[in-house]
Amino acid sequence: MSQTHPSGQTHDVVVVGGGLVGKAAALLLSQARLSVALLAQPAAPAPTGGDMWDARIYSLSSSSQALFERMRVWQAVDPARVNPVYDMEVFGDERGSLHFSAYQAAVPQLAWIAESSNLERALDAALRFSPQVQWLDARAEALEVDAAAASVRLSDGKTLRASLVVGADGAHSWVRSTAGLDGTVRPYKQLGIVCNFRAERPHRDTAFQWFRDGEIVALLPLPDQHVSLVWSAAEDHAKHLLALDPKELAQRVGTFSNSELGQLTPVSARAQGFPLVLAQAKRLIAQRVALIGDAAHVVHPLAGQGMNLGLRDVASLGDALAGRESFRDCGDDAVLRRYERARKEDIGSMAFTTDGLHKLFSTSSPLAKFARNAGLDGVNMLPFVKKFLIGRALG
Repeated sequence: MSQTHPSGQTHDVVVVGGGLVGKAAALLLSQARLSVALLAQPAAPAPTGGDMWDARIYSLSSSSQALFERMRVWQAVDPARVNPVYDMEVFGDERGSLHFSAYQAAVPQLAWIAESSNLERALDAALRFSPQVQWLDARAEALEVDAAAASVRLSDGKTLRASLVVGADGAHSWVRSTAGLDGTVRPYKQLGIVCNFRAERPHRDTAFQWFRDGEIVALLPLPDQHVSLVWSAAEDHAKHLLALDPKELAQRVGTFSNSELGQLTPVSARAQGFPLVLAQAKRLIAQRVALIGDAAHVVHPLAGQGMNLGLRDVASLGDALAGRESFRDCGDDAVLRRYERARKEDIGSMAFTTDGLHKLFSTSSPLAKFARNAGLDGVNMLPFVKKFLIGRALG
């Protein structure tokens, strides 16, 4: 239950950032009967049907789906624009390959592939109907904290006071920097290229991934034989690929993927690119401040776990605040430390795994090629190892 606010205090929590993670945090905390201010600009219009698909596609784990169900948002997501993943095929440089199966792992599905815009529409509707959320189209310009509360001055001159400020404002987080939590950033000298195609052959609800020559191509299944591309390419090569006509890019993807899905027809006007980095905040918390999502950590997208990691931050923060003692407010140091401890192993493990895999598959030496291809084949013959890996991916 929301506590009684001291004089001049307006909210229990201020969430800065209006991406999926920020909106999910605002909704989850409001459903715990906390008073929440969400600082977020309106989302840009996104595709709603036909062959038009959002360039931002996410692979949602079981834990992420469960969080959306818990918030009663999953039921409002358009099911015609969501695709389950029942199998995953991973290919190495040469003969090495690895197959994951939901059936063999005894789980309903390995993941769900969904557009950011589809998820955001459902979240937006829920937020607008929540009496506990004040949605403000304003930027935060100053942050001050003391023993009693945090104060956020907005671009329109207003000031919000709250027990806790949640930084969900992305990889270039203003909250993180202002709170003195900036940590390490290591560029991979790669760009992630994203766009969508319609495939000639059925994808069979299978996610495909190819590791070759230090680069990674993933094709994720979407409804009606559509697939979403995520190509992690060296910067110079990536810039060349981004400059290609969409049909030429489709041909390059087909060559890289050994025409696994036949001819690919572009359904995106142009591919988009974004820099890939490994980043970690100094800490997840400061006085009356907590970081979630990309504001707290950024990992390589080769495992498709960045969004899932952020949504697990949301769930853990929600649990920490909901489980706090009655005499503690939302920004109490003990409460925030519980959140930070709960997230330490998961974040560290994911960063270590994705960075290690990137290093392994970006090395061009013959010995490294042999080791990684043999490793894929070896794991493929060990069902218990595969089940463990699937369990980690499911969250």
